Amino acid sequence: MSLTQEQKKQFKSIGHHLKPIVTIADNGLTDNVLAELDRALNDHELIKVQLRLGEREDRKAIIDELCEKSSCMLVQSIGKVALVYRKNAQPNKNLSNILRYNA
Repeated sequence: MSLTQEQKKQFKSIGHHLKPIVTIADNGLTDNVLAELDRALNDHELIKVQLRLGEREDRKAIIDELCEKSSCMLVQSIGKVALVYRKNAQPNKNLSNILRYNA
């Protein structure tokens, strides 16, 4: 599944107000980071991920790996922050950033 331009526009608007939930540093995508990422995507659907890596190529590689391993989609990547989305079949209306900001 891919996102339409309208969905991306809407998600970027929502994501503008979000703070990064997961931070990835020099150790990369460890099991703990992937577990926290999975929990955050289940709860919030749309999250920001901060990448504390110096090189642009390293950040791009980590984002690609992150999306593949967590089955999420990249909405936007600006500098050291990525906005990712994964649909939850049964989202919690109190936690889902999509439902909270669209209401």
